[in-house]
Amino acid sequence: MIFSTTILNRVVATSVVTASIALSPFFSAIAQAQTLNGAGATFPAPLYERYAREVRKKYPDMRINYQGIGSGGGIRQITAGTVDFGGSDAAMKDEEIAKVKNGVILVPTAGGAVSVVYNLPGVNDLKLSRKVLPEIFSGQITNWNDAKIKADNPGANLPDQTIKFAVRADSSGTTFIFTNHLSAISGYFKGRVGATTAPKWNLPNVLRGKGNPGVAALVGRTPGSIGYVEYGYAVQNNLKSALVQNKKGEFVAPSLQSSNAALATVSFPDNYRVFVGDPGQGYPIVGLTWMMVYKQYGNASKADAIKKWINWVLKDGQQYNDDLNYTKIPPSVVNRVLQTVNSTVKP
Repeated sequence: MIFSTTILNRVVATSVVTASIALSPFFSAIAQAQTLNGAGATFPAPLYERYAREVRKKYPDMRINYQGIGSGGGIRQITAGTVDFGGSDAAMKDEEIAKVKNGVILVPTAGGAVSVVYNLPGVNDLKLSRKVLPEIFSGQITNWNDAKIKADNPGANLPDQTIKFAVRADSSGTTFIFTNHLSAISGYFKGRVGATTAPKWNLPNVLRGKGNPGVAALVGRTPGSIGYVEYGYAVQNNLKSALVQNKKGEFVAPSLQSSNAALATVSFPDNYRVFVGDPGQGYPIVGLTWMMVYKQYGNASKADAIKKWINWVLKDGQQYNDDLNYTKIPPSVVNRVLQTVNSTVKP
């Protein structure tokens, strides 16, 4: 996911700010109806920033504001009714869906990889096996020259240095994707940490960063550190990504191609909620991201604007996914989602 400006600046800023113009109440209502405010996951924030710019080429009167505050924040805001749409990399649970009084539809928009990033000067192409990776993040391995890491990396100049862990300070869908994979391949990790957006990391030397940008910044400036970020943040911040062992035993680097391979066999149920724990091929730490939209809005213009926005995202917007190294949603799934949105979203 390669961008023209730094992800840090792009994610924390809202996409579009409209000037206040004196209009009659009637025309003000129309203009306001075409402004949609969203908040949530930082994982897709660069993509949604691009969407917000591109959609105006087709619909000049449409304004999209999206703030990357983390998936947990996106779920909280859609539940509270303070946004027009939310963003999350962790699909809402049944009990969370039940709390949304106007109903909610989960709209898959993209997929991508979570990179295991590290800062070890002189060590390139670090390999982490299915046994070693969960042992590192469950605190069983705490030093870089541990024999188990060395066994995966013969000849590497691994330092006799304590591992520093960079994790998310906020409730995070990126964290869910990461811990969901580790829980799928390690019973010990599942029992000790589990698949969650906000784990209680019982680790020494923990550093906590806000959003993907915060974790990327921590790893970048902290020798001896390891963390996890959405792949594009690793690329943009020139961070080294480990090669992670998949179910086939292959050590695979994160990339668009390896993410597509992993997600190729995903089956979408009627509610489009998917949890990718341990794919059979490709890069193994992958997930999807969703926009969350209400089934019912306060007025017809808002409902129409939401449908126009989602239709654009899934028809026109998907062409930009590859540019930023996100996977696309399969056309067959797109058709199903749009049928759901167009028939369900009401004023």
